[in-house]
This record gives sequence, structure tokens and C-alpha cells, in this order.
Amino acid sequence: MCGIVGYIGEKCACDVLVEGLRRLEYRGYDSAGVALLVDDHINVVKTIGKVSVLENIIHDSKSARIGIGHTRWATHGEPNSVNAHPHTDCSGDIAVIHNGIIENYVALKKKLSCLGHEFKSQTDTEVLAHLIEEFNSRADNLEVAVRLALREVDGTFGLVVMSAKEPEVLVAARRGSPLLIGLGESEKLIASDASALIRHTRNVVYMHDNEIAVVTRNNVSLKNLDDETINREAEYLTFNLEQIEKGGFDHFMQKEISEQPETILNAFRGRLKDDEGIATMGGLRDVEDKVTNAKRFVIIACGTSWHAALVGKYIMEQHARIPVEVDYASEFRYRKPVLMEGDVVWAISQSGETLDTLAALREAKRAGVPVYGIVNVVGSTIARETDAGVYIHAGPEIGVASTKAFTSQLAVLNLINLLVSRKRKTLDAKQGKEIIEEMHRLPEKICQILDQKERIKEIAEEFRDSRNFLYLGRGVNFPVALEGALKMKEISYIHAEGYPAAEMKHGPIALIDEDMPAVFIALGHSTYHKSLSNIQEVLARKGKVIVVANEADGRLKDLSDHIIEIPRTLEILSPILSVIPLQLLSYYMAIERGCNVDQPRNLAKSVTVE
Repeated sequence: MCGIVGYIGEKCACDVLVEGLRRLEYRGYDSAGVALLVDDHINVVKTIGKVSVLENIIHDSKSARIGIGHTRWATHGEPNSVNAHPHTDCSGDIAVIHNGIIENYVALKKKLSCLGHEFKSQTDTEVLAHLIEEFNSRADNLEVAVRLALREVDGTFGLVVMSAKEPEVLVAARRGSPLLIGLGESEKLIASDASALIRHTRNVVYMHDNEIAVVTRNNVSLKNLDDETINREAEYLTFNLEQIEKGGFDHFMQKEISEQPETILNAFRGRLKDDEGIATMGGLRDVEDKVTNAKRFVIIACGTSWHAALVGKYIMEQHARIPVEVDYASEFRYRKPVLMEGDVVWAISQSGETLDTLAALREAKRAGVPVYGIVNVVGSTIARETDAGVYIHAGPEIGVASTKAFTSQLAVLNLINLLVSRKRKTLDAKQGKEIIEEMHRLPEKICQILDQKERIKEIAEEFRDSRNFLYLGRGVNFPVALEGALKMKEISYIHAEGYPAAEMKHGPIALIDEDMPAVFIALGHSTYHKSLSNIQEVLARKGKVIVVANEADGRLKDLSDHIIEIPRTLEILSPILSVIPLQLLSYYMAIERGCNVDQPRNLAKSVTVE
């Protein structure tokens, strides 16, 4: 997992690369490096640490008009300047940047070593540089050498290659790791994420798996690995630069939490038929019959998206009366899943590039069942490879810890639930209208929760030294407990676990003491009184209790050390509101503990490796 940028054109390549790497630093930040063509030789500069460190050590490269840059998230070899990308061949004439994993790199390295190649790093990527060098010695040009080399490779890659002997060309290739090419006037850019090139162009070509691109400043030639030409129309990037800037906020996560009133509105916009009490989504219009007549839904996802999927299970089984199975995508493909006629598989991913989810959906497609996507990034691989789907319209999410994408996923799952429930007649028009009316009220209610940020900050100040947290919820808010615990782990580095509240007495209650804060989601719904009993069990063991509850609920004030009040809403919509205080709590805990909020250690935004 990493950030990739390549540039060829008339501008200072160094400036373009460094700017692009800054925008991609959230994807990988263990180390950074660039390779620039200066006076007919490749100048490689790389370092451990952030892009700002790299920028300070780049010298005498202003004349370069072609180059490649990389931010790394380590997979093979510890983070250091030797293992940082770009990697070069023996001669130093070929430089490579790479995202993915070369699964057979050990065998390739042994073979190349026998041929006299010398390796400097512990990475799998360096093998690519030497393998391309080996083929380049007898190939007509760099493009052919890259193609022949990649035929020897098992694994995944998004890579860009440059050669001092072909100073007017960059060669890019993709299998399982995103790459797109930006089309400017007398310049071209290559990146793993559109944010790295949007300042320079909005016209882009997305590469597909097993494709290779030969890029010059005036032309892009796209082929598959069998050397067959591919013609593909450019697409237009619709988001703007301001959306990927902090906009006056201290952190992207803080900004993205605050954007949720707008992003929820965007998820619903144009998809609600108020007068009919039903939802409509253009991306599902052609497959509505398959969706509504399905015998079972199977949802595959990872991380935060898996928690959203679990919420979807609760609401769809309750309203649409359809069996729903939720699977970790990373396990789904390896456990010989049983898929039958009448099943519909849903793949949820913010980036649309999550490798485990992509591999799982391909497994489902091989089984011959319909596969639909719920993604955020337009043009992403999952969006392209699913049979149909729905965009969540959350806009670019830069913070590694997902916030607005999670609530937008919940919004879309509620839309799908409304569509299916009304079509299956498990909800009537009156009930549908009531749900829609409450959906329209959600943005305002989110604003009311965000207004309590100072209160939540005070709670974070009190518990900043805690080493463990327990998150407890019931029913549709059990997945929210899981999500709250995940956020606390991700950015505060505090051990946290989420459980169904009733399961606490089946083991976790042994951990409760005066040093263990327990966060309860206790809303005025079907399991409310059961939650009160669970809180009493914690208090009896001198545990500290933080409660997320509906406003004006006096019964809980005597049963909690802290109460965070949120507006009432329908039970199926409540996770969209109840998760926001937990996002804010984890954010302020991270601030209090001096953690890097937007770039938590060991994590990257888009998980494009297994």
C-alpha cells in the first residue's frame, strides 16, 4: 500500500512529484522517495519519514522534466531509506516504484542472483527493477522489457518504470492495485489516487488489471499484457481541490466528521420519493427485480465497511424480511462459500480498491451470482467489476480512520432496505413515508450532536490515560459499538473491544474495575430496559460508565458518570447518529494523547494488499 506519482511534461518534475506525494501521504508514510532524470542519468533521493523530510534533502533537480515518486507503507522489509522506493537495477539506469506484493519474489531473486544481479534491499519491489533490467538487455525497448518481466510475476502490482536510456517515456502497469493517468496539455501524470493529479488536470484514464501504458508528454498508448491495443475514453473528475484540503480544520478526520450533515444529504439526494414512500437508485434500476426477489443477501466487506454491513443485516432482516449473511471479505474467498441460485452478493468498500473485497467479489462472480457494489470512489475497480451498484457520494475521504464514509454507507443501506421492503410489501406506503420524513431530519440532528464537541472533549481529557475501553450496544447499535472500539484503537492506540451488551456477562465482565471505562449505546428502543440492567452490572463492579442516550432521558443520569445526549430517531436510522459521539471521542482522545490523527501508525487508507 503506497502512493504513486509519475510525471512527464514541461514543468519542474520535482515540484509536481513532491506536491502529489503530499496529497498521497495518507496512503503510505513510512518513507518517501523520488527518481528524476537529470543530465542523462537517474537521480534517486529517498528517506525514512515523511514527504517534508524528503523535500528538504532534494537538491539540484530543478531541471528534471520527468520523474517518479513514492510514499511507502511497508510490507516487505522494515521502514528505512534502503527499503524506500524507487528501486533501481544494477546499472542505475532503470528505476521502479511499486504498490502491491510480488508473491514469487524469493524465487525470482534467487534466479537473478545466479545471473549476477546484486540486491541492496529487503523488498520484493527491487526484484522488479532487476527483472526488467534482465529483459531490457535483449528487448527492443522498455515497454517490451516490462511486459516480458511481468509475465514472470505472480502477485499484484501498480507500478511505474523509467529508464535513463529512454528519457521521453514512462511505462506503467497494473494488476490488483489502482493506477490512473492524467491527461494534460503537453504533459501526463500517473498516480494511484486522483488527488495527486487534480491540480493539473481533470481528464483521466483509469487503468484496468493486466494493462500496460506507455506514456509520453503528448501521448498515452494503452495495451494489455498480450500486446493488444486498448481504446478507452477519458473520464472527468468531478470533485474539486477544496474537497481534499483541510479547509481551516486541524485534521482531515475533524473536517470529515463535521461534513456528515452534508454527506448524508448527498447520499439521499434524488433518491427518495416522498409521495410514494419509496427509494430509487439509478445504479440499481436495471436490476431491481433481482434485488427485490432475492432469496438471500450476502454482504462482503472489511473493517469499518464490515460494521456498516452488519447494521445492514439488522435493518434488512427486520424490515425486508430477507436473510442476510455478513462475511469478512478476507475470509470469504478462502472458506469455499456456499452460494446458491437466488443469492445476491453486495461488496462494500469506501475506496473501491480494497484487495480482499475485490478478490471476494470475483469469487462470487465465478459462482455465477449477481454482485453489486456500494462504493465511494467513482471509477474504482469494484465499481467497474460489479454488475451494478450504488455510489455513497461522501466525497474524498483523506483521514485514514473512516467517518463520513461509514455514515454514508449506512444511509445507502437504509435506502436499499426501503426499496426492497416496499417492493416486497413488508412495509406499506405510510411506513415508507415515515422513514423518509425521518431521513430528511438526519442532517439537522447530526448538527445537534456536533454542537456537543466541547462536552465530548472534556470526557476525553478525563480518560486520556486509560489503557482499555469497553464498548457495548444491543441490536442495531451493536455494530456501532464495534465501530466505536475500532476508532479508539485506530487513532488513540488504546485497546478497546466492542460487544453486544448482553454478552458482557459471558466473559468481558471479568475485566471491569475502576480503571475500565465502559461506553454504552443505550437508546430508547426495543432493548432499552435490558441495557439499563447491563449498566447496573458495570456500576456494581465500580466501572466507569459513559452513555450515549436520547436527550431528556432522566433515568440514565443517575446510572452514568457521563452522558452524551443525541436526538431521537427511528431505530433503523439510529446508528447514523449514535456513532458520531464515538467518532468525536476517539478523535479528542487521540489529540489528548498526542497521536497522529490522520496518519495513525501501521495503517493506510486503502488496503490494496492481502
